[in-house]
Amino acid sequence: MLEQTTVTTSPPDRLRVLLITEDDPIYVREFFDVFLPRFDRSRIEVVAVVVSRAFHEPLIRTARRVIRFFGPLDFLRLLPRYIFAKVLRHDIGSIARRHGLTVLRPDSVNSPAFLTEVGDMKLDMIVSVAAPEIFKSALLSVPSVGCLNIHSGELPAYRGMMPTFWQMLEGRDHVTITIHEMVPKLDAGGIISAITFPLLTCDSLDRVIRGTKRAGAEKMLDVISSIADTRRMPEVHPLDMSKARLFKFPQPADVSRFRGRGHRMI
Repeated sequence: MLEQTTVTTSPPDRLRVLLITEDDPIYVREFFDVFLPRFDRSRIEVVAVVVSRAFHEPLIRTARRVIRFFGPLDFLRLLPRYIFAKVLRHDIGSIARRHGLTVLRPDSVNSPAFLTEVGDMKLDMIVSVAAPEIFKSALLSVPSVGCLNIHSGELPAYRGMMPTFWQMLEGRDHVTITIHEMVPKLDAGGIISAITFPLLTCDSLDRVIRGTKRAGAEKMLDVISSIADTRRMPEVHPLDMSKARLFKFPQPADVSRFRGRGHRMI
């Protein structure tokens, strides 16, 4: 009589992911409000959340940038939201810690010290969500599968900063949210997935940024879940860089033209 044995199989290793973002408790936080409660912990392990300074600059310089961009009145409307998010601990770092995740705040994600730290994490993927630094080749080469970025603009036509603003300024009827592979050149990696977010004729930048962050989080959940199944980067669609444009941070004259189209900032 053959002895019966029970064969047990251990669950497959989870996809090890590092999230890199900036300290924006108003807009970028919307992505994490959706993503962190919903990623499948049985298949995905968020090793840590890196929260860098907004725009990778001192807070006072960011405040001046925001005042110049939104104008004094809209800045005063935003300020209570920022203060309440910090006081009530509804910023990205606090949300991550409430979900039991490690929060890191390196001076630079390209520094030798940080590269050594992430090299010990045995990462499968790095995901950039409004990360304020360009990732250099040394960082891009760390994860075994690759690096993803989510960009609220059609690529390569809206590379660079504040793509939502520029699409609205140019009269588009939608904003494109693009998930693409990261390469050393900014916003130049092949596209993995893209969705659209409809715009109103007279819209609010505030509404659109918050909406695209949440919609982008939903799509990123789908993409990462698929990668967790295959353990490889999905098929990418190369960009036609002959159509590429690179935008900088908007100036007051750009904001005046934006308002002239009937759009609002807040």
